[in-house]
Amino acid sequence: MIISKTKVFFSIGFLIWCYFIFNAFVIYNYSFEYSEDKSDVIIVLGTSIKDGKVSSVYRERINHGIYLYNKGLAKKIVFTGGLGKGQSETESSVAKKYALTQGIPNEAIITEEKSISTYENFKYSKQLMDSLGFKTALIVSDPHHMKRAMTFANYYNIKSKPSPTKTTMFKSVVSKTMSLAYETIFFTLGEVVGKIKLIFS
Repeated sequence: MIISKTKVFFSIGFLIWCYFIFNAFVIYNYSFEYSEDKSDVIIVLGTSIKDGKVSSVYRERINHGIYLYNKGLAKKIVFTGGLGKGQSETESSVAKKYALTQGIPNEAIITEEKSISTYENFKYSKQLMDSLGFKTALIVSDPHHMKRAMTFANYYNIKSKPSPTKTTMFKSVVSKTMSLAYETIFFTLGEVVGKIKLIFS
C-alpha cells in the first residue's frame, strides 16, 4: 500500500505540532520555578531600550534584580545587553543608570555590554563570572523566558537558579499567550538545531 505524500506531510506536521505543544507545556510549567537562594551574583537578562530609557519589560526585570539585591541575596548585579539596532547606548548601561536612581551603589553594578541575544547574555556573563571568581548566580528574566534562559545557563556550566520577576508586564491573556508562543518557537528551534548538530557531530 502506497502512502500518499499528503498523508506523509500531514503526519509530519502533526508530529511537529505535538512537539510544539509539549514544549509550550514545559515552558509554562517551568515559569513557576522560583528561587531566592543566596548567590555570588544576580544576572538580569537584557531586553529592549528606547531613547535612552529602559522599556517597561526591562524595567520590571531590573526592579526584581534590585529586590533580590536589597534582600542581601548577592553583593553584585550584572546587567546584560549590548548595543541594539538604532541605539546610541547599550541596554546594560541604560539599566545601570536606572538602577542608580533606585539607590543601588555604583560599586555593586557590573555591565555586560557585548551581547545581542540571550545566548550571548550567558556567554559573556560566564566570562565575567570567571574573571571575578563568582561561582553561583540568580538569573532574572520574565517567567516564560526562564526555561530557554536556564538552558543556556546550563550550557555554559553556570551554577544558577531561576528567579523570574513577579511583576512581569506580560499580564493580559493576549500578552501571556504571545509571550509563551514566542518562547516556544525559539526554544523548539534551539532544541531541533541542537539535536541536528548532535546527530552530525
